[in-house]
Amino acid sequence: MESVLAIVIGGLYATGLYLMVRRSIVKMIFGLALLGNAANLLIFTVGRLTRGRPPYVPAGGTEPIPPVADPLPQALILTAIVIGFGVQAFALVLIKRVYQTVGTDDLDEMTTTDTEYRSN
Repeated sequence: MESVLAIVIGGLYATGLYLMVRRSIVKMIFGLALLGNAANLLIFTVGRLTRGRPPYVPAGGTEPIPPVADPLPQALILTAIVIGFGVQAFALVLIKRVYQTVGTDDLDEMTTTDTEYRSN
């Protein structure tokens, strides 16, 4: 299972990096989203895919009975998903504002920020 996930992670990183070096700012945001998902899958895979019970301490016990699943990677991924969603939402609003101001999404044509606001 880990080898399949490694291939998927590699594909997501390659696609994300390819999209980030494109001239379109929209493609750059899609690349950023793919890189975030690839990083989440990498954390999930490194945290080991085990079928374990939740790490509950039984009544009267001092530690959970093995095998237990490690909750740390899941907590990290959940936090990363929330932060990534916020960053992507901010980037989309920023792109919309840049497109309204400059009139293009091509990074090479964005030579100055001193253009007048174009209301469409």
